[in-house]
Amino acid sequence: MNTTIWIDINDLPKIENVYSQLFRDYINDFSKVNRYFQHDFNSLNTLNNLAENIQKRCVHRQLLVDVLMDQNNLFGASQATFDNIKSLGDNNTFAVVTGQQVGLFTGPLYTLYKTITAIKLVKRLNDLYPQYKFVPVFWLEGEDHDFEEVNHINLINNEQLISKIEYTPSSKIGNKNSGPAGEILIENNINEFFQSIRNIISNTEFKAPMIEMLMKCYSEQTSFNQAFASLMNKFFGEDGLVFISSYNKDFKKLLSPIFQKEITEYPKVSQLIIEQSAELEERYHAQIKTKALNLFYFYKHGRYFIEPRENDFSLRGTRHFISKEDMQKIAVEYPELLSPNVALRPICQDLILPTFAYVAGPSEIAYFAQLKKVYNYFDIQMPVIYPRSSATIIEEKFERIMEKYQIGLLDFFGNPSKINTTVIDFISEVKIDEMFKEASEKLNNLTSEMKFGLNYIDPTLLGALETMKEKIEQQMELLRGKISEAQQRKHETALRQVSKVINNIFPNQNFQERELNIIYFLNKHGSDFVTALKNELAIGKFKHQIIKV
Repeated sequence: MNTTIWIDINDLPKIENVYSQLFRDYINDFSKVNRYFQHDFNSLNTLNNLAENIQKRCVHRQLLVDVLMDQNNLFGASQATFDNIKSLGDNNTFAVVTGQQVGLFTGPLYTLYKTITAIKLVKRLNDLYPQYKFVPVFWLEGEDHDFEEVNHINLINNEQLISKIEYTPSSKIGNKNSGPAGEILIENNINEFFQSIRNIISNTEFKAPMIEMLMKCYSEQTSFNQAFASLMNKFFGEDGLVFISSYNKDFKKLLSPIFQKEITEYPKVSQLIIEQSAELEERYHAQIKTKALNLFYFYKHGRYFIEPRENDFSLRGTRHFISKEDMQKIAVEYPELLSPNVALRPICQDLILPTFAYVAGPSEIAYFAQLKKVYNYFDIQMPVIYPRSSATIIEEKFERIMEKYQIGLLDFFGNPSKINTTVIDFISEVKIDEMFKEASEKLNNLTSEMKFGLNYIDPTLLGALETMKEKIEQQMELLRGKISEAQQRKHETALRQVSKVINNIFPNQNFQERELNIIYFLNKHGSDFVTALKNELAIGKFKHQIIKV
């Protein structure tokens, strides 16, 4: 495994909610966006004031240690993790946090990239601040009720096509609101899911042990939270990665003041976000679409959005209503029934944890840009928002195909039909574009000459000439399509080879890290692949890394 290419983010295609202009400015010219954030991630060595602020605010460290010990024991944590949890009881210890929904088998590749970035950032901060200690923490976003976000994986099958495989417990089929996804239990139909994987992935020497490892983590009656963290511990146990789930009564008691303030003073938070968004949208886009009240309510095994009404609250999609008095009582006495939305989740996270830095993807950085005033409103200092590493893994056999047809790497990050045209032009003796360009020029020249003559003979015939030209152009376009199809049939083998490369580098016309799951590479390269990836993935470059295997 080695890296030979770095691609500037500005050279990559703009895909909605991925590499937005805000994100590009964030990593390339922070001065353009600094008013939306509290700290410059480029100046990690000047943040003693942030550390001091956290020390004053984080006064519940023993509770944090106790809960994390219990949770991580359930997740099969290593001794390195327990040592890091103990150190969080020390006022000089801080967290470098990242997080993600608890997707099957860790979800898309970027989940691992975020984790590796956090682990490496911890090392860098420990070197910069020897008077402090930093530990990596992974926030399990298991309260999210959108189960369809986490119940599938995308793989390249043994025919090099993209396959989406879904798993849904029998009891959750057809249930649109299954409650917190992280608490859903795996049922015995998981065996059918594993059989589907066996059927579609290639047979390799690593296949059987990989499936065995996955089945141990995703076993019957295991929650999605537990399965996710258990598998991550297989990859990062020696790094002391600490997992945290906010779905806990003790943590919710800590969050009670935030819930009370949100319920009592709504729509203040939303107004602050709207104010920030209005300023932001003069140049960029607003990632968060805020609501009047930024809380959900756990009710009858579901998680429902709380909608304020004139005299009470309703739960969206139900006929359940809660008085304002009762809602306040719930926030004080039963805060475990409440759950923050995307606007409040970072605030809750950074109240519970001594967060020094948060490792974020491009979309997360965009929504943090809307939250500075919200942090100030709750009197919590926004942490350093550090961009995660970004990468595409390219296998040697695909490199050979690229070289064979002289296709540039950047050509793959875009429209695949253009690549097909490039390949056909390269291997074909007849260049369709050139042929029709020449024909079009001749047609234009011919009609221009005829116009000149018709002006002298009978100008009323110019319309008929134009109609004739349009019909010829239409027929030429139809012919061009037929010729292109014929050429593609003739070069079907070459296009099939190139299609395999496209499916690996830019699957579903999206970046590999956002689509593919790690088990495709584990099956081909073994369980040590994540360790090799951890060694190779770089932080601090803020470019797109090409990793060759």
